[in-house]
Amino acid sequence: MAALFLAAVAGVKAQDQPAKKNKYSNIDLSSRANDHFMIQFGYINMGSVPDSIHSSGFSRFFNFYVMFDKPFKSNPHFSLGIGAGLGTDNYFFKNQYVDLKANASKLPFRSAVPGTDSANYKKFKLATLMVEVPLELRYVANPVQPDKGIKAALGLKFGYLLKGYTKGKNLVNKTGGSVYGSSYILKESDKNFLNSTRIVATGRIGMGNFSLSGSYQLTSILKSGAGPDIRPYTIGLTISGL
Repeated sequence: MAALFLAAVAGVKAQDQPAKKNKYSNIDLSSRANDHFMIQFGYINMGSVPDSIHSSGFSRFFNFYVMFDKPFKSNPHFSLGIGAGLGTDNYFFKNQYVDLKANASKLPFRSAVPGTDSANYKKFKLATLMVEVPLELRYVANPVQPDKGIKAALGLKFGYLLKGYTKGKNLVNKTGGSVYGSSYILKESDKNFLNSTRIVATGRIGMGNFSLSGSYQLTSILKSGAGPDIRPYTIGLTISGL
């Protein structure tokens, strides 16, 4: 009987104990703005490439994403961001013709335009357009007003190639003379040599709506066997908000 009485008393005490509250339970996050839109731009480098590839100038990227942000109930300083958008990369070359239309097993990086002795374009670039799905683990110092404090994020981007093309402007001969005039432009589009998917590791840190960002591509630009293993990295600026 004594044992039953003690058990009953313990049960009553357990019921009287108030439920332990999460210290963030009174914070209203229903209307907070936390990087639902992101614009990124900056410098992109092809990384370690053979001497036969002559990259030059300010190669650059531009990305735009629409994001959803899901704060953790246990700690709203952290959240999961996921979204979709477009990413463009532009690689510039000096005295080199990237022959996307070549009938070959490997992408040729030629020292002259086919059919000429030494003619090349004064400006030449290889560009890609990707549809991307970014995934981020986010941290904000101010969970109620993320745009008022320090923020950081680590994540991955998964991309699918929509278009790959080259653009050459102003074909010049070996003496520097224009062959067809300074306004002449040649565009060629082909995805035969380019990897159709990519995975990129990302990171950013900043204050308010502005962050320094960086990325490293975990997959090669080119398909396996289509050329050197090119894995670019980027350094740039992220503008985010809403």
